[in-house]
Amino acid sequence: MDETIISHLRHVENGNWQIQSNENHSEGVAKLATSFASEFDFGQFGEVLGLLHDKGKEQPDFQKYIKKESGYEPDSIGAGRVPHAFVGALLAKQIYPLFWQLLCNPILGHHAGLYDYDELEAKLEAQIPEGITPVKNVTSLKLPLNFKPEEYEAHHLVRLLFSCLVDADYLDTERFMNITNFNLRGQKNSLQLLLPLLNKYLYDLKKQSSDSSVNIIRDEVQNECFKASGGMPGFYSLTVPTGGGKTLSSLVWAINHAIKNGKKRIIIAIPYTSIIIQTADTLRKIFGKENVLEHHSNTNNENNRDSKWALEMRLATENWDYPIIVTTNVQLFESIYSNKTSACRKLHNICNSVIILDEAQTLPIDFLQPIVDALKTFQHLFGASVLFTTASQPVLTGNHRGTNPIVELKGIDNVREIIPESLKLYDKLRRVTVHFDKDGSTYDDIANRLSQHSKVLCVVNTRKDAQEVFSRLPDEGCNLHLSRMMCPEHIRQTIKKIKNTLSNEVESSIRVVSTQLIEAGVDIDFPIVFRQETGLDSILQAAGRCNREGKSQLGDAFVFSLSKEHALPPGHISFANQARLNMNKETYDDPFAPESMKKYFENLYSSVQTFDKTDVKSSLCKKLEFQFETAAKSFKLIESNGISVVVNWGDSLSFIEKLKKYGPSYGLMKSLAQYSVDVKERDFNNLKKEGVIEELIEGVYWIPDSKQYDDITGLSTDNHWLDEILTV
Repeated sequence: MDETIISHLRHVENGNWQIQSNENHSEGVAKLATSFASEFDFGQFGEVLGLLHDKGKEQPDFQKYIKKESGYEPDSIGAGRVPHAFVGALLAKQIYPLFWQLLCNPILGHHAGLYDYDELEAKLEAQIPEGITPVKNVTSLKLPLNFKPEEYEAHHLVRLLFSCLVDADYLDTERFMNITNFNLRGQKNSLQLLLPLLNKYLYDLKKQSSDSSVNIIRDEVQNECFKASGGMPGFYSLTVPTGGGKTLSSLVWAINHAIKNGKKRIIIAIPYTSIIIQTADTLRKIFGKENVLEHHSNTNNENNRDSKWALEMRLATENWDYPIIVTTNVQLFESIYSNKTSACRKLHNICNSVIILDEAQTLPIDFLQPIVDALKTFQHLFGASVLFTTASQPVLTGNHRGTNPIVELKGIDNVREIIPESLKLYDKLRRVTVHFDKDGSTYDDIANRLSQHSKVLCVVNTRKDAQEVFSRLPDEGCNLHLSRMMCPEHIRQTIKKIKNTLSNEVESSIRVVSTQLIEAGVDIDFPIVFRQETGLDSILQAAGRCNREGKSQLGDAFVFSLSKEHALPPGHISFANQARLNMNKETYDDPFAPESMKKYFENLYSSVQTFDKTDVKSSLCKKLEFQFETAAKSFKLIESNGISVVVNWGDSLSFIEKLKKYGPSYGLMKSLAQYSVDVKERDFNNLKKEGVIEELIEGVYWIPDSKQYDDITGLSTDNHWLDEILTV
């Protein structure tokens, strides 16, 4: 035993120990990493990474350390923490001088994450320590034929090799240390086996549906998707107006395209959690919960009654080894640009997949260049196909200049539109007339106009505007408010109430004032919609909540300005609105026409200052001197809107009591997130100074006073006690 180089130790029954040798572990990791990297023709590189990554464990001091820390030899002397990853990196640079930039960072960072180049260089100045045996079976590395990466692609290759190594390392370790968890992975149904389930679902749906004009159009869209699915891997778009059934149609294209082109999984990325929850529910009905992974910040599988399935879900979020994945744009793209082991572990499973980007118009313009570069790389180097789906298709082909003459969006060479122009879906599915106000309005003006309708939705740009308009509505009927001043659970319940009220056959009054959180993906249907001025894409999304089911011949959507109250906030909303106003009359007469949307996005791109606001390119496209950690920190699609506080509403108090009693856990913090609101730093500091906010544990804040949270409008950032009259 003493001669065995230990990689892992496991305590078994009767006080015995089971040892995994370093040779056994390295060979196991090499085999898995070879398999993963072979998906993009770099299998030999995966093998080398696996064989070298833990050579540093051969150090005598490391062996003492692992024996002491595990309890195998608790009295071992001189057994402090011993770094080991640097040894494999040094050997890689020594043995493979032509390819060291592809190998050293993944090996060096397989626990800590990928390093910035200057730190990598500094760590590679170390010497190979004593006790390291010669490397056996040195592999002769060669780049794949026809491998000619673009400047922006090389860093993605390093990150993908890193992903292969990290996942292989975790899996082989888990196979030894926790065979129960390991056996819950993999062995999922292939897409070939899932296709009949989709076909049966669509067949049953069609049998239950009427031969309405809308359903006929949906059938046409599905047929076009099936015909286009036989195309070669590449970029595709599916432009379908609201109500055209693009969710199911995109699935028809994706699963058939995947099978015909040998793709392993479908990844659906969506901008809003509300749409993800709806989409995941639909997919589980079709394919069964065991084949659909839902991965976003609000998922909490720990409280699921089916503990085995919940564990499978949690394990699958680590590496996305599932046939169908539903996630957020943030989770997808921030993982692609991450340097952390936990985020990058899943990346190799994006290879050879079909990626559906739903509501593609929401891709943030400030990061559009690195997003487009990543998509082009995953298509070109890693065999993915990409589908952009929306009613408001952005212009992602060609090159576009912003206000800065040296700034240019370098787009995709070719995106194939699935729906032929001859179908004229925007005419066939036209259900709304959009009216644009010529004059500005006040809050009172808009509230008065809303009060004239019994069922009406009003969408505004900011939380303040939502509260101001809502507060002026007449106190009659059902008035509801939606904004991020409400916690996620409150928003969910309010949307459910809106749907139930609208579906009630008895004539009832309902007026809703909301920020744009209701604008896309929430399946509601109002006869009248008001939308504050903004970009054309957002206006059409809001209009999609009007006459959605075609109950009347045409609904009405009114676009208004609050210029008599204030100007639009600076930033994207102002740019987007101005891009709409700059459209010429010919393309603006019909806002639903594809040419109008194309002109709008061209105007919008020409008005922005950057397509890469944190200059990710300069960190990652510099002669292989990659700044992985710097880029990961700067690539954040959603900037923090403030400081999160838990409110005293609904069931939050029960979770607070659990936190006080048992301390934090992953599941508990997920539950508390459903009762949290992000507060601007200025408001947070004021409320904390006035004693309204308490800190439960480090970094976890809550507002115990239930009067600070309104059942309709959510959190108030004014201290209500200051309005009380104190008497002695």
